[in-house]
Amino acid sequence: MIYELIVPQFTKMLGNLLAILDEAEKYAGEKKFDVGVLLQSRLAPDQFGLMRQLQTACDTAKLGAARLANAEKNAPAHDDTEQTLPEIKARIESVISYLRGFSPESFAGAAQLRISQPRWKGKTLAGQEFLIQHVIPNFYFHVTMSYAILRHNGLGIGKKSYLGEMPYREPA
Repeated sequence: MIYELIVPQFTKMLGNLLAILDEAEKYAGEKKFDVGVLLQSRLAPDQFGLMRQLQTACDTAKLGAARLANAEKNAPAHDDTEQTLPEIKARIESVISYLRGFSPESFAGAAQLRISQPRWKGKTLAGQEFLIQHVIPNFYFHVTMSYAILRHNGLGIGKKSYLGEMPYREPA
Protein backbone atom coordinates (compact mmCIF):
# COMPACT_ATOMS: atom_id res chain seq x y z
CA MET A 1 0.00 0.00 0.00
CA ILE A 2 2.92 2.38 0.66
CA TYR A 3 3.97 2.09 -2.98
CA GLU A 4 0.46 2.98 -4.19
CA LEU A 5 0.28 6.02 -1.91
CA ILE A 6 3.66 7.37 -2.97
CA VAL A 7 4.75 6.39 -6.44
CA PRO A 8 1.65 6.57 -8.66
CA GLN A 9 -0.01 9.36 -6.71
CA PHE A 10 3.02 11.60 -6.17
CA THR A 11 4.15 11.20 -9.79
CA LYS A 12 0.64 12.12 -10.90
CA MET A 13 0.55 15.23 -8.72
CA LEU A 14 4.03 16.30 -9.79
CA GLY A 15 2.91 15.82 -13.39
CA ASN A 16 -0.11 17.99 -12.66
CA LEU A 17 2.27 20.66 -11.34
CA LEU A 18 4.20 20.50 -14.62
CA ALA A 19 0.96 21.05 -16.56
CA ILE A 20 0.02 23.95 -14.28
CA LEU A 21 3.47 25.49 -14.77
CA ASP A 22 2.96 25.23 -18.55
CA GLU A 23 -0.27 27.19 -18.05
CA ALA A 24 1.60 29.74 -15.93
CA GLU A 25 4.11 30.24 -18.73
CA LYS A 26 1.31 30.80 -21.26
CA TYR A 27 -0.45 33.17 -18.88
CA ALA A 28 2.70 35.25 -18.36
CA GLY A 29 3.19 35.41 -22.13
CA GLU A 30 -0.38 36.49 -22.75
CA LYS A 31 -0.19 39.16 -20.04
CA LYS A 32 3.31 40.16 -21.17
CA PHE A 33 5.22 39.77 -17.93
CA ASP A 34 8.21 37.66 -16.93
CA VAL A 35 7.10 34.27 -15.59
CA GLY A 36 9.85 34.69 -12.98
CA VAL A 37 7.52 37.08 -11.19
CA LEU A 38 5.21 34.15 -10.47
CA LEU A 39 8.11 31.99 -9.27
CA GLN A 40 8.87 34.59 -6.58
CA SER A 41 5.22 35.15 -5.60
CA ARG A 42 3.89 34.09 -2.20
CA LEU A 43 0.58 34.25 -0.36
CA ALA A 44 1.95 35.80 2.83
CA PRO A 45 5.18 37.62 3.72
CA ASP A 46 6.33 34.84 6.06
CA GLN A 47 5.52 32.00 3.66
CA PHE A 48 7.73 30.34 1.05
CA GLY A 49 7.47 31.72 -2.47
CA LEU A 50 6.36 29.50 -5.35
CA MET A 51 9.88 28.34 -6.22
CA ARG A 52 10.55 27.14 -2.67
CA GLN A 53 7.10 25.49 -2.49
CA LEU A 54 7.93 23.52 -5.64
CA GLN A 55 11.39 22.57 -4.36
CA THR A 56 9.93 21.39 -1.06
CA ALA A 57 7.20 19.34 -2.77
CA CYS A 58 9.96 17.63 -4.77
CA ASP A 59 12.10 17.04 -1.68
CA THR A 60 9.19 15.63 0.28
CA ALA A 61 8.32 13.20 -2.51
CA LYS A 62 11.85 11.95 -3.19
CA LEU A 63 13.07 11.86 0.42
CA GLY A 64 9.83 10.39 1.72
CA ALA A 65 10.12 7.54 -0.77
CA ALA A 66 13.86 7.15 -0.17
CA ARG A 67 13.52 7.01 3.61
CA LEU A 68 10.64 4.55 3.46
CA ALA A 69 12.63 2.33 1.08
CA ASN A 70 15.68 2.67 3.35
CA ALA A 71 17.56 4.09 0.36
CA GLU A 72 18.14 7.72 1.34
CA LYS A 73 21.79 7.59 0.24
CA ASN A 74 20.58 6.91 -3.33
CA ALA A 75 18.20 9.87 -3.50
CA PRO A 76 19.13 12.52 -6.06
CA ALA A 77 20.65 15.67 -4.63
CA HIS A 78 19.17 19.04 -5.50
CA ASP A 79 20.95 22.18 -4.33
CA ASP A 80 17.90 24.49 -4.41
CA THR A 81 19.59 26.70 -7.00
CA GLU A 82 16.72 26.76 -9.49
CA GLN A 83 15.79 30.26 -10.59
CA THR A 84 13.95 29.75 -13.85
CA LEU A 85 10.89 27.86 -14.99
CA PRO A 86 12.91 25.39 -17.11
CA GLU A 87 15.18 24.67 -14.12
CA ILE A 88 12.35 23.89 -11.71
CA LYS A 89 10.53 21.85 -14.35
CA ALA A 90 13.70 19.81 -14.86
CA ARG A 91 13.85 19.18 -11.11
CA ILE A 92 10.23 18.04 -11.02
CA GLU A 93 10.87 15.74 -13.99
CA SER A 94 13.96 14.29 -12.28
CA VAL A 95 11.92 13.50 -9.15
CA ILE A 96 9.19 11.85 -11.24
CA SER A 97 11.85 9.74 -12.93
CA TYR A 98 13.38 8.84 -9.57
CA LEU A 99 10.02 7.81 -8.10
CA ARG A 100 9.32 5.59 -11.10
CA GLY A 101 12.41 3.58 -10.17
CA PHE A 102 10.68 2.18 -7.09
CA SER A 103 8.65 -1.01 -7.06
CA PRO A 104 6.17 -2.28 -4.49
CA GLU A 105 8.97 -4.50 -3.17
CA SER A 106 11.09 -1.41 -2.51
CA PHE A 107 8.86 -0.68 0.47
CA ALA A 108 8.85 -4.15 2.07
CA GLY A 109 9.09 -3.64 5.81
CA ALA A 110 8.75 0.14 5.47
CA ALA A 111 5.85 0.41 7.92
CA GLN A 112 8.06 -0.79 10.78
CA LEU A 113 11.21 1.21 9.97
CA ARG A 114 12.23 3.86 12.49
CA ILE A 115 12.68 7.08 10.55
CA SER A 116 14.25 10.32 11.69
CA GLN A 117 15.38 13.60 10.18
CA PRO A 118 18.08 16.00 11.40
CA ARG A 119 15.59 18.62 12.61
CA TRP A 120 13.82 16.01 14.79
CA LYS A 121 16.84 15.91 17.14
CA GLY A 122 17.02 12.11 17.39
CA LYS A 123 13.27 11.51 17.64
CA THR A 124 11.76 8.94 15.30
CA LEU A 125 8.51 7.84 13.74
CA ALA A 126 7.57 4.38 12.55
CA GLY A 127 7.48 4.21 8.76
CA GLN A 128 3.69 4.12 8.62
CA GLU A 129 3.45 7.10 10.98
CA PHE A 130 6.06 8.94 8.92
CA LEU A 131 4.08 8.32 5.75
CA ILE A 132 0.64 9.19 7.13
CA GLN A 133 1.51 12.01 9.51
CA HIS A 134 4.44 13.65 7.75
CA VAL A 135 5.10 12.71 4.11
CA ILE A 136 1.58 12.77 2.70
CA PRO A 137 0.36 15.95 4.46
CA ASN A 138 3.64 17.79 3.83
CA PHE A 139 3.70 16.87 0.13
CA TYR A 140 0.10 17.93 -0.44
CA PHE A 141 0.58 21.12 1.57
CA HIS A 142 3.37 22.31 -0.74
CA VAL A 143 1.59 21.16 -3.90
CA THR A 144 -1.56 22.98 -2.75
CA MET A 145 0.35 26.14 -1.85
CA SER A 146 1.94 26.11 -5.30
CA TYR A 147 -1.50 25.85 -6.87
CA ALA A 148 -2.89 28.56 -4.56
CA ILE A 149 -0.06 31.01 -5.30
CA LEU A 150 -0.65 30.68 -9.04
CA ARG A 151 -4.43 30.88 -8.67
CA HIS A 152 -4.06 33.94 -6.43
CA ASN A 153 -2.01 35.59 -9.18
CA GLY A 154 -4.81 35.18 -11.70
CA LEU A 155 -3.91 31.92 -13.41
CA GLY A 156 -7.14 30.40 -14.72
CA ILE A 157 -6.80 26.98 -13.15
CA GLY A 158 -9.34 25.05 -11.15
CA LYS A 159 -9.85 21.81 -9.28
CA LYS A 160 -9.53 19.79 -12.50
CA SER A 161 -6.05 21.26 -13.00
CA TYR A 162 -5.09 20.30 -9.46
CA LEU A 163 -6.55 16.78 -9.57
CA GLY A 164 -5.56 15.98 -13.16
CA GLU A 165 -6.92 13.04 -15.07
CA MET A 166 -9.16 10.74 -13.10
CA PRO A 167 -9.50 6.98 -13.75
CA TYR A 168 -13.25 7.19 -14.35
CA ARG A 169 -15.00 4.10 -15.64
CA GLU A 170 -18.22 3.78 -17.56
CA PRO A 171 -21.20 2.49 -15.55
CA ALA A 172 -21.53 -1.30 -15.67
